[in-house]
Amino acid sequence: MADKIKKPVIYSALEVANICGVVNQTAINWINSGYLTAFKTPGGQYRVYPDDLIDFMSKRNMHIPQELLNASSKKHRAAPSTILIIDDDKTFNALVTAFVQERFPSLEVIQAFDGFEAGVQLSTKKPHCIMLDLDLPGVDGFELCRKINESTEYGKPAIIVVTALDSEEDEAKVRALGVERFFRKPLIFEEFGTAIERVFNG
Repeated sequence: MADKIKKPVIYSALEVANICGVVNQTAINWINSGYLTAFKTPGGQYRVYPDDLIDFMSKRNMHIPQELLNASSKKHRAAPSTILIIDDDKTFNALVTAFVQERFPSLEVIQAFDGFEAGVQLSTKKPHCIMLDLDLPGVDGFELCRKINESTEYGKPAIIVVTALDSEEDEAKVRALGVERFFRKPLIFEEFGTAIERVFNG
């Protein structure tokens, strides 16, 4: 599938604002404050390179859309039609995988059952979306969320947390780390499917 964006790509302040979900003046303030690297055109308009915008959004745990990653000159791009299911409960992992395969036959579904396997799949496959169980053997799910959101190494996938942890504090903690959605077990599959649809279709 061909990229919708033709290179080289340079964004205006308004386009930056639209990508980040803020008003135009906020994007201009980021630039004027030195938080977001930009340059001025001969006409005095701000322009931002994709890589600078990706770095800015990464540092703030903001979800980076696939279109922006496609515009990057770096090789840290997510696979646009891949989802990684990370859960050490093999029965539940299989149920989720079967559901996604039936509901979204065009998606490639990858499975991981522990932190090591998840790391390998994240690095090699760079899935566009991951379903993450926070309580993995030998792995801090919160720390994994932080690493994924702070680095472009994994392609900046959208994270959907599905966990048996029922603490509101845990939910607030992962939401602050930039996760897309947070679900508690037992999982309501219809709601989970809607979340996946939003990730891939916008």
